[in-house]
Amino acid sequence: IMKNKNLSHRQKQELVRKKALEILEEYKEGIKYMDLVRKVKEECPEVNLNIVKWEVWYLPRIFEDVIKPERGLFILKKYYKEISKGEIDVKERRIYRIDESVFYQHFADYLVNELEECTKAISLGGSRFQDKWGTPDVLGIYKISETEPLRPLPEIISAEIKIDTNQLITAFGQACAYKLFSHKVYLVVSKDASPLDLGRLESLCLRFGIGLITFDRNNSENPDFRIITRAVKSEPDYFYVNEYLKRLDKKDLKELFG
Repeated sequence: IMKNKNLSHRQKQELVRKKALEILEEYKEGIKYMDLVRKVKEECPEVNLNIVKWEVWYLPRIFEDVIKPERGLFILKKYYKEISKGEIDVKERRIYRIDESVFYQHFADYLVNELEECTKAISLGGSRFQDKWGTPDVLGIYKISETEPLRPLPEIISAEIKIDTNQLITAFGQACAYKLFSHKVYLVVSKDASPLDLGRLESLCLRFGIGLITFDRNNSENPDFRIITRAVKSEPDYFYVNEYLKRLDKKDLKELFG
């Protein structure tokens, strides 16, 4: 390291680029900009952080083999082509055998106590709505206190939770369907999902006003929910609001609205 401190600016640039390419070889699913900067800096402590940031940012312009298919995501072109063709099994994309429902109540509590998007939220899931469009895993209500002078109609918040990273497109479609009867919708997916998929999901969720949250699917006691984007309120179709609320049993209705 003492020797490297005497490197010229040009030599430091070449060192950063070399280390960055080595790291990209290891990350077949790609790596986010700041994570790549951090790892290169760890490998090259003698190089100024600004130089590392600059060189990493310009990698796609310097090397044809480095691309940015999503905002802030760096990946080697050969790996991106293999992922697109389904030739790389990204992040062990296997079907998880964990019962997804163990996370429902955790997220219901998170909506009420941390995000404060709901005043009441319940675990739902299954086929409670008896409808091919699906049933939200969590259903919540935001209701203004009766002591307030101005009280609008209660807001309905729905959430779709997916533990299987093979089913993200399906999960997004279900979340979109919930907008028919919900003022706000959240899509909750595993943080183990490919950065490529998470980047695409984030862009789609922003366009459709759906909230995106990640969680640790390996920890049923402390899922560590992390918000990526908040849901945007929109008016549902009140025909479907009433239609689906009628399908809830009296116990659920009392818990939500009582």
